[in-house]
Amino acid sequence: MAAAPPRPRRRSRALLFTMLVAALVTGLLLQPQAHRAEAAPTTFAHPGVTVSRAQLDFARSKVDAGAQPWKGAFDQMTASKYADLNRTPKPRATVECGSYSNPNYGCTDEREDAIAAYTDALAWYITRDDRYAKKSIQLMDAWSAVIKEHTNSNAPLQTGWAGSSWPKAAEIIKYTYTGSWANSGRFATMLRDVYLPKVIGGSNSNGNWELSMMEAAVGISVFLEDRTSYDKAMAKFRTRTAAYVYLASDGDLPKTVPSQNLDTRDKIVNYWQGQSTFVTGLTQETCRDLTHTGYGISAISHVAETSRIQGQDLYGTDVGERLRQALGFQSKYQLGTAVPGWLCGGSLTLGLGPVTEVGYNALHNRLGIAMTNTQALTEQNRPAGSNNLFVAWETLTHGDNPS
Repeated sequence: MAAAPPRPRRRSRALLFTMLVAALVTGLLLQPQAHRAEAAPTTFAHPGVTVSRAQLDFARSKVDAGAQPWKGAFDQMTASKYADLNRTPKPRATVECGSYSNPNYGCTDEREDAIAAYTDALAWYITRDDRYAKKSIQLMDAWSAVIKEHTNSNAPLQTGWAGSSWPKAAEIIKYTYTGSWANSGRFATMLRDVYLPKVIGGSNSNGNWELSMMEAAVGISVFLEDRTSYDKAMAKFRTRTAAYVYLASDGDLPKTVPSQNLDTRDKIVNYWQGQSTFVTGLTQETCRDLTHTGYGISAISHVAETSRIQGQDLYGTDVGERLRQALGFQSKYQLGTAVPGWLCGGSLTLGLGPVTEVGYNALHNRLGIAMTNTQALTEQNRPAGSNNLFVAWETLTHGDNPS
């Protein structure tokens, strides 16, 4: 009879099997999960920040045909102060913004010049009137020649707001304008050295801060084709979005951002503006007011749209579900539904703002999801204008846009 294999060899096989299983499990854990960031594309799409070339072409065709609501949205945009071809840029070396922009040393000027640059870029694309492209370039060049820093308590948020509009303008001009932009490299350096470092680290303030900052970081990363920064910003965005909008599937308490150390129920309730009953669609700032909530929702939609254009569709992940539920919940009360006593003490401060078009178009029109309240509010507010901070002309660019 043959001798049995020595016992140590059996242990070695068992050990090998255990190691193989561990490696397999580790590999699975390292795969992208619902809460993890999506990777940057191997090749970036341009123009590719919030609005794509195909979307621009659709909007242009509708405006040229005089079709509504796009023609009305275009007329609203071109009649605004942001499309004024006589606008004089007001750059500063140091933009100082305190709480609620007090003091306001260049805060409004910077945000509005950035929106104007984007407005002019859109006007150029739709009209092919190169005066608009040249005005957009003038505004971008003026700031890239001067600005060095953002200071005071609101500096991260201010940088996020202005930094969300600049790359949208730059993407359209750099990749569609047939003339020259000699200082595009200097503008890229401005984004890389002045804006990106201020936003990429995120914020532990109210959630709309970090969401707006990540919108800026993602957009800047696309323009700079910076895959490392894109991945870092997207990771923070995924974590913050999950902590900003509550879903029943999250459990008894909302998800949190680890760096905030919200490790007790009392801390979480306090951070959620005193709200202790959590229901699907509620956001961390709903009980503060719907205006700041709208900033957060808008930033979520903008990053999701940019990611889709870049080839990673977040609408099918928890990001899309949180966006859908947040839009529906807030829209219901913005439309006038009575506020129940358990929600924010029975009183909400309304003012959601022009922030529903991008998410509504992606989720309802592209994916076919019924969004009754969001649809009613979106159609009631058309054409959606600008919030004068970082949102502008989204009925024109995204209203019922299939591209």
